Amino acid sequence: MNRLIADIEKEKQMSEVNTSEQIADAVETQARSSSSKVKQSFLSVVSGGFLAGDKALSSLPFVLYIAFLGMLYIANGYYAHNRLKDLDSLDNTITELRIQYIIAEDKLMYLSKESELNKATDNIGLKEPVVPPSKIIVYNTGKKH
Repeated sequence: MNRLIADIEKEKQMSEVNTSEQIADAVETQARSSSSKVKQSFLSVVSGGFLAGDKALSSLPFVLYIAFLGMLYIANGYYAHNRLKDLDSLDNTITELRIQYIIAEDKLMYLSKESELNKATDNIGLKEPVVPPSKIIVYNTGKKH
């Protein structure tokens, strides 16, 4: 009886080893087939063979739609880049104009000082009066002219 039990246990161990070997073989075969599928797909894309199939013709509108969207995406990028360049140039122009305004305002303030006005009017003969102005009073005599 012990011999029978030992034989049964040996058969179980052998079947377990066989099933684990079968599982390992199946996994290895699946890995080979998936890597070969990837390899075939890559070679098909590189050689252009994927364009010759019926699937390529039926999916052509979708491919063209995706290509159109890609071109729109690229054009939008260029448009945005040009807008940013325009904004930068306008910012530089605003900065330059602000600097010119500040310089002109400072020059006006300097030239409108009383001492600078006296210097400017000396060459044409105008001088600052030394005597203060007097008030002119007109009396109404009641006569109409």
